[in-house]
Amino acid sequence: MGAAAWPDFLVHTHFSDPATLLAGVVAVVLVGLSKGGLGGAFALLGVPVLALVMSPVQAAALLLPLLLMMDAVGLWTWRGVYHRATLVAMLPAAAVGIAVGGLTAAVTSEALVRLIVGVLALGFVLRSLRPGPSVAARAPSRWSAWFWGALAGFTSFVAHAGGPPYQVHTLPLRLDPRVYTGTAVVFFAVVNVVKVVPYVALGQLDGRALASAALLVPLAALAVLVGAALVRRMRSEVFYPFMLAMVGVVGLRLVYDGIRGLG
Repeated sequence: MGAAAWPDFLVHTHFSDPATLLAGVVAVVLVGLSKGGLGGAFALLGVPVLALVMSPVQAAALLLPLLLMMDAVGLWTWRGVYHRATLVAMLPAAAVGIAVGGLTAAVTSEALVRLIVGVLALGFVLRSLRPGPSVAARAPSRWSAWFWGALAGFTSFVAHAGGPPYQVHTLPLRLDPRVYTGTAVVFFAVVNVVKVVPYVALGQLDGRALASAALLVPLAALAVLVGAALVRRMRSEVFYPFMLAMVGVVGLRLVYDGIRGLG
């Protein structure tokens, strides 16, 4: 398709050619499926896919409004289904982590953060796979919730990688898959709302990013609903191995991105 045939209204978005629009569609579908409950591995691919056709900063800014909209759809889809004690324990810590991320954004190495989170995620997977008796649900620890909650908030702000720290604390709780998913939806919905203030203060959100995000809103909503429908049909014995595999995939990707960024 020649440049002259490309719709004029897309000039005011990041989608100035078919390649960027295709990347946007793929990224939004992957992130939307993840927001519906299918694990963080899909969400982690959103920024890298968009970064093939635009800067990582532009990619992150474009995705944030869509994440907020997906959170709204997820909150409606999983309304009333969440583990209150986990949210009460983790959300204040996450707010502290976001504040630290905003205050240290200028001096924090995103690549190093990704590498550290990736190593932690892989360590958690390897520990979970050790031979031994079947893993039973453990009682929630206040200190574990604070540590991993703060780390989830910090890494979500700095590197869009809050999923693995959150999962390290919550997966061993062995909640019902629907309760686990609903709790994660509420947690990251709050985290993303809190992130808006420092993102705006740092100048990462502008009219072009908002226009680009608005174009993909219907697709984003549909992807979230599809992801949620798939999770509702999963039994615990399928859901938890799947989620552990997703943590492993996320960990490998984060380690790869971190090493490449530091190289």
